[in-house]
Order: sequence, then C-alpha cells, then structure tokens
Amino acid sequence: MDLRQLEYFVAVAEERNFTRAAERVHISQSGVSARIGRLERELGAELFDRSARTVTLTVAGKAALEHARAALAAAGAVGQAVGEVTGLIRGALTVGMVVGCTLTPLFDALAAFHEEHPGVELSLLEDRSDRLLDDVRTGAVDLALVGTASAAHEGLETLTVLSERLVAAVPAGHPLARRRRVALGDLMAHPIVCMPPGTGLRAVFDLACAAQGLRPVIALQASAAEALADLAARGLGVAVLSSSMAEAHRDRLTARTLVDVETPGLLALVWRDAHNPAVRAMAGHARSAFRDFPGVRP
Repeated sequence: MDLRQLEYFVAVAEERNFTRAAERVHISQSGVSARIGRLERELGAELFDRSARTVTLTVAGKAALEHARAALAAAGAVGQAVGEVTGLIRGALTVGMVVGCTLTPLFDALAAFHEEHPGVELSLLEDRSDRLLDDVRTGAVDLALVGTASAAHEGLETLTVLSERLVAAVPAGHPLARRRRVALGDLMAHPIVCMPPGTGLRAVFDLACAAQGLRPVIALQASAAEALADLAARGLGVAVLSSSMAEAHRDRLTARTLVDVETPGLLALVWRDAHNPAVRAMAGHARSAFRDFPGVRP
C-alpha cells in the first residue's frame, strides 16, 4: 500500500464517482480504478460498492476512510516539517525599509535572525512605503518596515512599532512658533516642506487636508526628516513631521502638534506569508526587538 493509493481512495470516497475523482487527482479514470483495485486486493476486501451509478463505501471502506485521511495528513505534516527546516538552512529573505528610516530594533532583529539562521541569505533594500507595500503583496519583498496612514492592510500581517501625531515644526522667529495651538488650516498661509507622495506621513497629511477641503502649497519635498528640518530651520517653509522627528531637532525648531489631525502617522512591519518559515522567524525576532519600543502594538 502506498500514499497514492490512499489519495485516490479518499478522492473516490469524497467525490462518489471515479470520473470526478480522476479529474481531481489529475490522472485517467482507468489509472484510478487500477490503483483502487490493487489496494482492495492488498487489503483483501472491497472498499466500494460499484453496483449503482453513484459509488458508495462498503463497511470495509467506511472503516478505512478515517485512517486513510489520517495517514495523508501525517505525510503532509512530515513534508511541511522538513520544508520548514530546509527553508531555514538554505534560502533567502528580502527585507524592505522605508527610505531614511534607521530604527536600530530592526537591525537588532536582522542580526538575531542571521545568528540563528546563518544559511539564509539576507537582503535589505530601501524604497518608498507605497512601493514596499506593493512588493510585499507580490512577494518581491518578504517583510518591510513602512510608514502608513492605516494599521490595516488587506492580506497582510501588521506589527505597528510607532504611532505619532503630526506636528508643524518652525524656527523660533516664525509666526506659528508664538501660537500655543496650531490647526491644519493655519498652515495654509505658509509654504510647506514635507515628505513626498508614497510616504506614510504624506498620506496622513494629504488625507487630513482633503477631509477639510484644504489645498496646501507644497514648496519643497524630501524623504529624510533631517532634510526637512534643515529646510524649515532656514525659513524655507513649515516642516510637517512626526513628534519624534521634530523632537530630535528641538534645539533649532519649535514643534506644535496639529490639534485637528487626530489620525497618527504609523510605522509598521508588514508581511504576507506567515507559512514561510523564514518570514515567521524574522517576524518573531522583530516582535522581540520592538517589544520595548514606544507605541508598539500588534
């Protein structure tokens, strides 16, 4: 008796028809009949009653069906277990990271993964968040750290590692620096420097402006927070940043939380195939590395 015989036996039992069973297992009907006949001879009992148009199980067939299913499931589990081991011995893992992001917990997770699975080839690439999300969906990238306006992405697992309000950052002499409360509409009288389309913060900003029917004047764009801070410090516009980005430049910029933009900018790790052992292992290391990071939540 072999697994193919059991597979064909289960297919006929479930389809109750040799022709449909043959289509299901992708061989000829005569091939299915021959394998079933051989199995019956080995067992010394008929498994099917073939006297009617619809094939039905005999008493012996009913007794065998549950064990046949269990044997096939066990064989599948063996294959999966071996596949997971070999996938973590030799394989490849591509991790994406939003441009300008240098969060050390991600690097800690990569180092821990590499130490545990040195046979897996690691690749790290930078890109815009929207493109990284597309790459994760298509499988071009296995996991990615992205900026986003939403924690929910259809078909993807998400670990939110940072959630922050948007702020307006200006030098000390700027009119907005003298105001205790700054709303989104207050920015419209000034040129704005912000991240380009496709980034998480820009998505939050654009959605908030659209919700209020506002049309901001985007004077300058840059992907790095340091560049935006430099531009704002030189009086070239109001920088739209997250609170931690602005905090890093508090010696030269005054930050005011945008009181009417309640949707936070998120930084999240996203992945698709949780059944891939390398992806699952890397996601586990990321959870551990980001466990004590401010704002982290699954």
